[in-house]
Amino acid sequence: MKKIALWMLGVLLALAAAFGALQYAASERVEVVELHTFNEQGEQVTTRLWIVDHDGHPYLRGETGSGWFTRLRTSDTVTLTRAGNTLPYSHQVRNENRAAINQLMREKYTWGDQLVSLFSGGDREQSNVIELTSLQSSTQ
Repeated sequence: MKKIALWMLGVLLALAAAFGALQYAASERVEVVELHTFNEQGEQVTTRLWIVDHDGHPYLRGETGSGWFTRLRTSDTVTLTRAGNTLPYSHQVRNENRAAINQLMREKYTWGDQLVSLFSGGDREQSNVIELTSLQSSTQ
């Protein structure tokens, strides 16, 4: 009986590891940026997110109740690290662009977008889309 229990535990741990590896591969195999926000204690929090470009602006997508989205909403500006460059941005929720951003995310992140959506229980049709505008002058 003890051998069966240990075998079952081993199978469950292997499945959990495989699931974690699959989700990591889905999340990290295409471009991932780092969004830097601040929590209530003033400490910087870095969140890794997907990003797409639309009409000359980078866009993020997130759920209303997520921690990073809540922190973003409490500040007028954020910093974002993309391709090794960290720049300040202003942000604006632009849900009128949701369909276009969802399509761009599906195209860029392919099966990863579907997998992460499935496992996170997220309804992409209810996600917020956040337009970022660089605060750094293009002449610098």
